[in-house]
Amino acid sequence: MTTDDLAHTTAPRAPLPRFADDEDGAALIEFAIVLPMMLLVFAVIVEGSRLMLSYQSAISGVRDAARYLARVAPLDICTSGGNLNSYTTQLQTIVSQSVSGNSVFPSFVTVNSVTPSLACVVGTYRVSPAPVAQVTANVTVNFPFSGVFTLVGGSLAPITTDVTDSSRVFGS
Repeated sequence: MTTDDLAHTTAPRAPLPRFADDEDGAALIEFAIVLPMMLLVFAVIVEGSRLMLSYQSAISGVRDAARYLARVAPLDICTSGGNLNSYTTQLQTIVSQSVSGNSVFPSFVTVNSVTPSLACVVGTYRVSPAPVAQVTANVTVNFPFSGVFTLVGGSLAPITTDVTDSSRVFGS
Protein backbone atom coordinates (compact mmCIF):
# COMPACT_ATOMS: atom_id res chain seq x y z
CA MET A 1 0.00 0.00 0.00
CA THR A 2 1.44 3.32 -0.97
CA THR A 3 1.25 6.58 0.90
CA ASP A 4 -1.21 7.87 -1.71
CA ASP A 5 -3.60 4.99 -0.94
CA LEU A 6 -3.31 5.66 2.79
CA ALA A 7 -4.04 9.35 2.32
CA HIS A 8 -7.26 8.54 0.47
CA THR A 9 -8.56 6.20 3.19
CA THR A 10 -7.96 8.54 6.15
CA ALA A 11 -9.11 11.75 4.56
CA PRO A 12 -11.28 13.76 6.92
CA ARG A 13 -14.98 13.59 6.23
CA ALA A 14 -17.33 16.52 6.27
CA PRO A 15 -18.38 17.51 9.83
CA LEU A 16 -22.14 16.94 9.45
CA PRO A 17 -22.01 13.33 8.17
CA ARG A 18 -19.33 12.54 10.74
CA PHE A 19 -21.55 13.95 13.52
CA ALA A 20 -24.60 12.04 12.25
CA ASP A 21 -22.72 8.72 12.24
CA ASP A 22 -21.18 9.19 15.69
CA GLU A 23 -23.07 7.28 18.43
CA ASP A 24 -20.89 8.24 21.40
CA GLY A 25 -23.14 9.55 24.18
CA ALA A 26 -26.42 8.40 22.60
CA ALA A 27 -27.51 6.63 25.78
CA LEU A 28 -26.85 9.77 27.80
CA ILE A 29 -28.96 11.88 25.45
CA GLU A 30 -31.79 9.33 25.53
CA PHE A 31 -31.67 9.32 29.33
CA ALA A 32 -31.78 13.13 29.39
CA ILE A 33 -34.89 13.04 27.20
CA VAL A 34 -36.65 10.42 29.37
CA LEU A 35 -35.59 11.82 32.79
CA PRO A 36 -38.39 14.43 33.14
CA MET A 37 -41.05 11.81 32.46
CA MET A 38 -39.41 9.40 34.93
CA LEU A 39 -39.41 12.12 37.60
CA LEU A 40 -43.05 12.90 36.87
CA VAL A 41 -44.08 9.24 37.19
CA PHE A 42 -42.10 8.96 40.43
CA ALA A 43 -43.74 12.11 41.82
CA VAL A 44 -47.23 10.89 40.89
CA ILE A 45 -46.60 7.55 42.61
CA VAL A 46 -45.19 9.13 45.77
CA GLU A 47 -47.76 11.92 46.04
CA GLY A 48 -50.65 9.60 45.22
CA SER A 49 -49.51 7.18 47.90
CA ARG A 50 -49.13 9.95 50.46
CA LEU A 51 -52.58 11.30 49.58
CA MET A 52 -54.20 7.88 50.00
CA LEU A 53 -52.40 7.27 53.31
CA SER A 54 -53.37 10.72 54.61
CA TYR A 55 -57.00 10.34 53.62
CA GLN A 56 -57.21 6.85 55.13
CA SER A 57 -55.65 8.14 58.37
CA ALA A 58 -58.18 10.99 58.48
CA ILE A 59 -61.09 8.60 57.91
CA SER A 60 -59.83 6.26 60.63
CA GLY A 61 -59.30 9.10 63.12
CA VAL A 62 -62.72 10.63 62.49
CA ARG A 63 -64.39 7.22 62.82
CA ASP A 64 -62.63 6.63 66.15
CA ALA A 65 -63.62 10.11 67.35
CA ALA A 66 -67.27 9.54 66.39
CA ARG A 67 -67.32 6.20 68.23
CA TYR A 68 -65.72 7.78 71.29
CA LEU A 69 -68.22 10.63 71.26
CA ALA A 70 -71.13 8.19 70.95
CA ARG A 71 -69.96 6.45 74.12
CA VAL A 72 -69.17 9.47 76.32
CA ALA A 73 -72.09 11.75 75.41
CA PRO A 74 -75.13 11.33 77.67
CA LEU A 75 -78.01 9.30 76.26
CA ASP A 76 -80.56 11.97 77.18
CA ILE A 77 -78.65 14.77 75.44
CA CYS A 78 -81.55 15.49 73.07
CA THR A 79 -84.14 15.80 75.83
CA SER A 80 -81.88 17.65 78.26
CA GLY A 81 -80.82 20.21 75.66
CA GLY A 82 -77.08 19.62 75.87
CA ASN A 83 -74.45 20.03 73.18
CA LEU A 84 -71.17 18.37 72.24
CA ASN A 85 -68.88 21.41 72.09
CA SER A 86 -67.09 20.49 75.32
CA TYR A 87 -65.58 17.43 73.60
CA THR A 88 -63.85 19.34 70.78
CA THR A 89 -60.34 19.24 72.29
CA GLN A 90 -60.51 15.51 73.00
CA LEU A 91 -61.84 14.82 69.51
CA GLN A 92 -59.02 16.89 67.95
CA THR A 93 -56.51 14.72 69.82
CA ILE A 94 -58.22 11.48 68.76
CA VAL A 95 -58.27 12.49 65.09
CA SER A 96 -54.69 13.72 64.90
CA GLN A 97 -52.76 11.41 67.24
CA SER A 98 -52.36 7.73 67.89
CA VAL A 99 -52.74 6.14 71.32
CA SER A 100 -49.02 6.64 71.96
CA GLY A 101 -49.31 10.39 71.27
CA ASN A 102 -47.51 10.32 67.93
CA SER A 103 -49.04 11.92 64.87
CA VAL A 104 -50.86 9.44 62.64
CA PHE A 105 -50.38 11.66 59.60
CA PRO A 106 -47.31 11.94 57.42
CA SER A 107 -45.55 15.29 57.33
CA PHE A 108 -47.19 18.10 55.37
CA VAL A 109 -50.69 17.05 56.55
CA THR A 110 -52.58 19.40 58.86
CA VAL A 111 -55.80 18.86 60.78
CA ASN A 112 -57.29 22.36 60.62
CA SER A 113 -60.37 21.76 62.78
CA VAL A 114 -62.54 19.08 64.30
CA THR A 115 -66.21 19.89 64.83
CA PRO A 116 -68.73 17.76 66.73
CA SER A 117 -72.44 18.10 66.02
CA LEU A 118 -75.62 16.48 67.23
CA ALA A 119 -78.72 15.37 65.34
CA CYS A 120 -81.85 14.33 67.21
CA VAL A 121 -83.69 11.88 64.96
CA VAL A 122 -87.37 11.40 65.80
CA GLY A 123 -88.88 7.99 65.11
CA THR A 124 -90.27 4.86 66.65
CA TYR A 125 -87.08 3.99 68.49
CA ARG A 126 -86.57 2.78 72.04
CA VAL A 127 -85.21 6.24 72.81
CA SER A 128 -86.91 8.97 70.80
CA PRO A 129 -85.56 11.30 69.69
CA ALA A 130 -82.46 9.20 69.04
CA PRO A 131 -79.24 11.21 69.42
CA VAL A 132 -76.70 10.83 66.61
CA ALA A 133 -73.22 12.32 67.11
CA GLN A 134 -71.35 13.53 64.05
CA VAL A 135 -67.66 14.45 63.86
CA THR A 136 -66.26 16.47 60.96
CA ALA A 137 -62.53 17.08 60.47
CA ASN A 138 -61.12 19.61 58.04
CA VAL A 139 -57.77 18.34 56.72
CA THR A 140 -55.20 20.01 54.43
CA VAL A 141 -52.66 17.94 52.49
CA ASN A 142 -49.60 19.73 51.07
CA PHE A 143 -47.47 18.01 48.47
CA PRO A 144 -43.68 18.22 49.01
CA PHE A 145 -42.91 17.12 45.43
CA SER A 146 -45.30 19.61 43.83
CA GLY A 147 -42.36 21.38 42.15
CA VAL A 148 -41.75 18.33 39.95
CA PHE A 149 -45.06 18.96 38.19
CA THR A 150 -43.75 22.29 36.87
CA LEU A 151 -41.48 20.26 34.57
CA VAL A 152 -44.54 19.49 32.46
CA GLY A 153 -46.22 22.87 32.88
CA GLY A 154 -48.55 21.94 35.73
CA SER A 155 -48.78 22.61 39.41
CA LEU A 156 -50.19 20.78 42.39
CA ALA A 157 -52.01 22.94 44.93
CA PRO A 158 -52.70 21.78 48.49
CA ILE A 159 -55.92 19.83 48.91
CA THR A 160 -58.33 20.73 51.71
CA THR A 161 -61.21 18.38 52.42
CA ASP A 162 -63.76 17.52 55.09
CA VAL A 163 -64.06 14.01 56.49
CA THR A 164 -67.29 13.19 58.35
CA ASP A 165 -68.54 10.20 60.30
CA SER A 166 -71.51 9.71 62.60
CA SER A 167 -72.55 7.25 65.26
CA ARG A 168 -75.66 6.80 67.39
CA VAL A 169 -75.16 7.97 70.97
CA PHE A 170 -75.32 5.07 73.43
CA GLY A 171 -74.43 7.14 76.45
CA SER A 172 -71.98 6.60 79.24
